[in-house]
Amino acid sequence: MAKGILVDYEWCSGCHTCEMACAVELAHGHFPEGHCGVKIHEEGVYKVAEDKWTDINMPVFTDLCDQCATRVAAGQEPTCVKHCQAHCLTYGEISDLVPLLSKKSKQVLYHL
Repeated sequence: MAKGILVDYEWCSGCHTCEMACAVELAHGHFPEGHCGVKIHEEGVYKVAEDKWTDINMPVFTDLCDQCATRVAAGQEPTCVKHCQAHCLTYGEISDLVPLLSKKSKQVLYHL
């Protein structure tokens, strides 16, 4: 079965915990220097309406992400999901995650 990571951008605070967890746990020879499997794209604060502002932070999974294959094989969830402080990352079967997309806006499903 195909697995993926669902990202709820409505709740991501851009804390970089997913990025740091990935870089620290897999730092020893897994990635090229200065790279990891997930990066936070910071769009920045801007006005979207007369009285509404937004600050967009988006975890983006790179081609280096293998969804923590070693951790998953051992029955654990990917390190980014485990350490996400906002609980905005969900790992699971694509077939289980797809129905969640219709429940709210600002979500993306990554299948790597």
